[in-house]
Formats: sequence, structure tokens, C-alpha cells
Amino acid sequence: MTSSQIAVKRSISTLASLCQRIKQTDNENVKMFLVQNPVHESKKAPLNRNTRQGDHFVQMLDERFVRILKIFKWGSDAEKALEVLKLKVDHRLVREVLKVDVDINTKIQFFKWAAKRRNYEHDSTAYIALIHCLHEAGLIGELWKTVQEMARSTCLISPTELSEVVKILGNAKMVNKALSIFYHIKDRKCKPTSSTYNSLILMLIQEGHHDKVHELYNEMCNEGICLPDSVTYSALISSFEKLGRHDHAIRLFNEMKENGLSPNAKIYTTLLVIYFKLGKVDVGIGLIKEMKERGCSPTVYTYTELIRGLGNVGRVDEAYGIFLSMIRERCKPDVVLLNNMINVLGKAGRVADALKLFQQMESFQCTPNVVTYNTVIKVLFESKSPGSEASSVLDKMNANGIAPSAYTYSILIDGFCKTNRVEKALLLLEEMDEKGFPPNPAAYCCLINALGKAKRYEAANELFQELKENCGTSSARVYAVMIKHLGKCGHLSEAVDLFNEMMKLGCSPNVYAYNALMSGMVRAGMINEAQTLFRTMGENGCMPDINSHNIILNGLARAGGPKSAIEMFMKMKHSKIKPDAVSYNTLLSCFSRSGMFEESVRLMKEMSENGFEYDLITYSSILEAMGRVNDEPLSMDKN
Repeated sequence: MTSSQIAVKRSISTLASLCQRIKQTDNENVKMFLVQNPVHESKKAPLNRNTRQGDHFVQMLDERFVRILKIFKWGSDAEKALEVLKLKVDHRLVREVLKVDVDINTKIQFFKWAAKRRNYEHDSTAYIALIHCLHEAGLIGELWKTVQEMARSTCLISPTELSEVVKILGNAKMVNKALSIFYHIKDRKCKPTSSTYNSLILMLIQEGHHDKVHELYNEMCNEGICLPDSVTYSALISSFEKLGRHDHAIRLFNEMKENGLSPNAKIYTTLLVIYFKLGKVDVGIGLIKEMKERGCSPTVYTYTELIRGLGNVGRVDEAYGIFLSMIRERCKPDVVLLNNMINVLGKAGRVADALKLFQQMESFQCTPNVVTYNTVIKVLFESKSPGSEASSVLDKMNANGIAPSAYTYSILIDGFCKTNRVEKALLLLEEMDEKGFPPNPAAYCCLINALGKAKRYEAANELFQELKENCGTSSARVYAVMIKHLGKCGHLSEAVDLFNEMMKLGCSPNVYAYNALMSGMVRAGMINEAQTLFRTMGENGCMPDINSHNIILNGLARAGGPKSAIEMFMKMKHSKIKPDAVSYNTLLSCFSRSGMFEESVRLMKEMSENGFEYDLITYSSILEAMGRVNDEPLSMDKN
């Protein structure tokens, strides 16, 4: 008889009538587990001479004990079976029973029963086995109780086992308890190793407790029991990068090299990101050279960050060159890298190269994902390509089974709004709703703004009310757009009501909302009210930006005359918000209306010295000041 035949012969029926508990006498229970003709059975199923005694133990446990454990759970029947089978209650037995596929309560009851046996005490392996079972079952309270019991017991705990406990508590989101048990066990029964500390550090990083990581590093260095290794440094450097403490990360990078440790590709990549954030692009590029000299090959993640970083600073040719070099070096790109390369090329206006790469993705064995399609659609709109091209990409996306995301629709709606195809954008908004996407404030914002620009104020207000009904509220940016258009069409009182509504609903007005309302007030000649609001925004924790200052400057220039405008302009020059080209043109227009030609000339000279280019507004202002305003388009070279 083969082993498979034995398994079939001994399988338990799943019929309901045969799964119910049967009353049996102790004698019947004993007979149930007696092996018939053991000599004959051993001939039919000989034990492999290479089989270890422990494996044979497991086999016998499976055959003789598991069956009753599954049927009768833990109780007097199972306990009697142990006695009949003469299975000694030891650590090995406990571990094997906890591996059996029975419910967690059976395992807990058995574990508690075993703890009360004479001449037996749970060791760390038994506790760890039950802790794993409790974690898998999601019994967090019982898990923590068992960990505490293990910590209080007399059993020794190895650094590896301490690491396991820390990982399990971390996975169960019990970070503070993991720290507590770490120090409790460390002080009493276990000297942690670097790996133990690393488990704790990685858990803290995963749960976002980055500040505590540095304390553990200092503890390792100061106690001298175990020193940081490459894993420790990698985790610390990554943590400091997330915290924005770049100087600490760089110091640790240099320290690990001084200590004779070799940074891996992940560490180099993290440092590359840091140097790009600090604007030290060439230093970052130098890291790639250092990596290769040290025999550490850049990974696809390294190249992704390098391409992204170079693209962000406008060094597109270098980014594309590195991409081509990477391909030649047989470093296979992934979809994330290709998405970044397409985005970099598209933002630089190299649409043809971006689309070519999009078409080549299959040759790199990379399937475009939703981010790829979103990137390509955005590139097409930003390059002023016909809307039909974006629509064709959407069709291809659907044909390839890639479901558009809410962000896909937002990009399409925004793109069609900017190309004055508002009706198409409205249809896409309806399609979003039909597909079950929640209302997207960004999409509504684009449409409301487009309708406002088209002076379709009623339609804009309908969408605004629809968004509020569907979401219960609206975003500060959408409020700002509505306030702006209400101010433009002369409905200032309604704009003020909306602004006050924001405040009542707990939606703190942002700088766009303040600017929109101030602009409406200035347009209505309410400069004093606008100045009051300007002061209020700072008091409410919303710092005015350059547009805020220019709105007030424009109001003063039109209503208060040159003196008030000059005072405002001088305040800007001595504040953190310096005048920009709009500020200079606003004051120039004020001078021109007042016939202040000499002041206009001086201001133009100052404007040029500060690096601002003259535009048609600048030239019109100076000509008006001279009394020579020409309504025809001007074309003058700056001398």
C-alpha cells in the first residue's frame, strides 16, 4: 500500500453525521489509538534510514494524535490520547502541537495545560510558537499577554527570538509595547545584537517613528555591546532623509565609510536624492562614479532618481543620455523609470521623444500602467496638442484593459477646459459619476473656473452647489474660484457670503480665497475693506503672497494715487515679499496716469537692474507718461 493510499484510507469523513462528538468510554478511546499489528505495518511503510528521529516523531504525532485533536479539540479525550500514546510533554511536543491545523482556542488551552505539567516549563521556542499563532489569528490582547508572560518567565531568550517578538509587535501596530518589551528583556535576560537593534529600528521607521531611531543609534554606539552595521546605517540614512535632516544623513554616510563599511546601492540612491534636494546636482552625479569605482552597480532605482533629479533642474539632455547609457549597460528599466523619463521629456517640450518612448515600452518588456497613460495625456495637453490626440490615448488605455483613475479624468477635464472644450469636459464629469468615482474637487474646480471665464456664472454656481451636496462641503480652492468669478461679475456681496460660509464650515480660507475676495473688493473700489482683509489674513495664519501685495498695490495705485502706491511699494522692497515685474508695471501705470515721466524712467531703470524684462505694459506706461500713447502693438528694443 502506497503512502497516498494510506492517506486516503485514514482520511476523516466530512459528512455532518460523522463529525459530531460521540460518547465513548476511556477503553474505547484507548482502542481507537492502538496500532494494529505494528510489526506488519512497519514492513509496509518502512522508515527511511535518512529520516531523523524528530521527523519520525512528527509523523507519529500526525497519525495518532492530530486526528483526535481535530475532532475532540483539547480536553480529557485528547489528554487521555497523550497518555495512551506515551507522548512525553516536552518543548518539541508543544511546538509540534501548535503547528497542527486546529482552531486557536484549542492551541491556547493545550499550551496552558502543558504549563501545569510536572517537570515541565515552557521555553522561549514554545512561547514564540504560540505568539506566531496568536498573531496569525489576530488575537492582539492574548498575544501581548503571552509576550509579557514570556518576559516574566525564567526562560532565556536569544537575540534572534527577541527580534522576532519585536517584528510581530510592530506588525500588530504595538510600537510602544515593542519598545517596552525590548528594554525589559534586554536588561534582564538577553544581550541584543546589531540584528536585534535593526529589527527595532526598521519597525520604528515602518511605523513613522523616525525621531526614536536616532536614540537607538546613539545607544548602540555608547553601550558598545554591538556596533551599527550596514543595515543600521541604511535605515538611519533613509530615516533622516524622510525627516529632512540631510546633514545627519550625509555625516552617517561618511562615518560608515570611515568605519570600513561599504554602502550599498540603496544607501547611494538615498544620498543621491538628498544631494538633488540640496541643489548639489554635480555632487550627486559624482556619487554614481564613486559607486562604480567601489564595485557597486547602480540599480534601476538609482537611475530613476538620477533621471528625475536631472529633469527637475532642467538638465534634460543629460537625463536622456543617462537613460540611453543605462540601456547600453543592459540595466533593464522598469515602468516607474520609463514613466519618469516620459515626464521629463514631455515637460521639456520634447513631445516626439516622449511619445516615441511610450511606443517603445513593450520592447523593454514593460506594460504601460495608469500612471504612464496619465503622464502621456498630460504631456499632450501641456504641449498644446489637439485634444483628439489625448482622446486617442484614452481609447488605447481602455482597449488595453487599463481602467482610468480619478486623476486620469481630472487631467482630461483640466485639459479640455483649458482648450475651451467645456462641453467635452462636462461629459467626462458625468462619465466619472457613472463609473462610481467620488466627486473630485480638482475636476469641479477646473470646470467652475472655465465656466466662469466663459461668463456662464449660473452654470458655474450649479456645479458648485452640486459639489457641496455630494461632498457635504467643498475645498478652499473651489471656494476661491467661485469667489473670484462672483467678484468679477459684480456680485461682491455673494462673494463675501461665500467667504464667510467657508469660515463657518471650518474650511480655512487659503491665500487664493483671500486674494480672490480682495481682488473683487479692489474692483468694486473698496480699497479700505481690501486692506483690512489683507491685514486679517496674516493674523489668521495665512501669509500674504506676492499676488496679495500686488492686488493691494493696484488698488492703492488706482484709488489712492502715487503717494499711497509708493508707500506700499517701498514696504514690499523692505519685506520678505519683494516686488516682481507686475509690481513695477503697476507703479509705472500709476506714474503714467499722473504724468510723472522722470519717476517712470527711474523706475524702469531700477526694474532692469533687478533683472526684470520690459513688456508691452511697461512700454505703454512710459509712452503714456510722455503723452505719446499708441494703441497699435509696439515693438521696441530695450537699450
